[in-house]
Amino acid sequence: MGSRADPPALLKPRLFLDANVLFAASITPAGRAAALVQLARGGICGLLASPHAVEEARRNLALRYPSHADRLRIVLEAVTLVPEAPGFLVIWALEQGLPEQDAPILAAAVFAQADALITGDRTHFGPLFGRTLRGVRVVPLSQALAFVGFRP
Repeated sequence: MGSRADPPALLKPRLFLDANVLFAASITPAGRAAALVQLARGGICGLLASPHAVEEARRNLALRYPSHADRLRIVLEAVTLVPEAPGFLVIWALEQGLPEQDAPILAAAVFAQADALITGDRTHFGPLFGRTLRGVRVVPLSQALAFVGFRP
C-alpha cells in the first residue's frame, strides 16, 4: 500500500529566511523572527534557508554578538537547509535589481519553491516587497507573522 501525504503538511507555507532573519531570531528571542521559529516548531509553517544565508548570519553574529552563536544553532534546528540555486537563477535575481550579495538569496528561495522570502533588508529587497517573483512572495519581516495567518 502506498503512503499518503499528510494533507495539513501540504498547506503549510514554506518560508525562506534571509540571513538577517536568522540573525534576528538568534539575538532577539521575543521578536518576530523568533516567533516564526516557534510557529515552525509548532507545525504552522516550514522554514528554509540556504548555506549562503546561514553563513552570512554566522559571520554577522561572530562580528557583533559572538556569545549568541549557540542560539543560531538552536534556531537552525527548526530550519531546513536547501541547496544553493543554479547560476541562471542568480543572474535572473541580479536582473531584479538585487546586489551581488543578495541575489543568491532570492534565487535560492525560488529554487527551493518557497512560498515566501522573509527579509528585514528594506534597502535591497524593499522595492520587491509585496511582489511575487517566480512563485515566491517577497515579504518584510514586519509582515511575516500575518503572512502565515498568525494574529498575536
